[in-house]
Amino acid sequence: MLYRQAELSDVPAMARLRAQDWGSEEYWRERIQLYLCGQLNPKHARASRAGFVCADGEEIVGLIAGHLTRRFGCDGELEWISVGSAYRDQKIGSGLLKKLAEWFATQDARFICVDVDPANEPARRFYAAHGAYDLRPHWMAWEDIATVCDNVLSRGGPSLL
Repeated sequence: MLYRQAELSDVPAMARLRAQDWGSEEYWRERIQLYLCGQLNPKHARASRAGFVCADGEEIVGLIAGHLTRRFGCDGELEWISVGSAYRDQKIGSGLLKKLAEWFATQDARFICVDVDPANEPARRFYAAHGAYDLRPHWMAWEDIATVCDNVLSRGGPSLL
């Protein structure tokens, strides 16, 4: 598995992955491309953002994206994470989270939030196992994502995503 920064040529594959969870490929193709180009800005988002993918050979099997923010006093926000269903038991989500945490650290961003539906138990378990806590309804956060991710990953971490 190769983890690397997302490129615009990855957008169709990233859209296919996001559409497995919700929406259509067309919807996600436009949304991901605009986000990566800085033309789609979530509420309170700042300009700096990053996206990463995990590739198994030529196939994109996971993605993560995040940006700097002012939302809820956070430094950064995890925007999206998706892992292909056939790869969810291979700790790819943990590897992607680590890549984004490393990027946040280069941006001096520690306090990171993520919007997650209270009914999405698998995602909530994944984030909690990686040190996130409930911030408010629909939101979880890490006080210092770099430290938390390093500690969880060094113990093996969960294989929920």
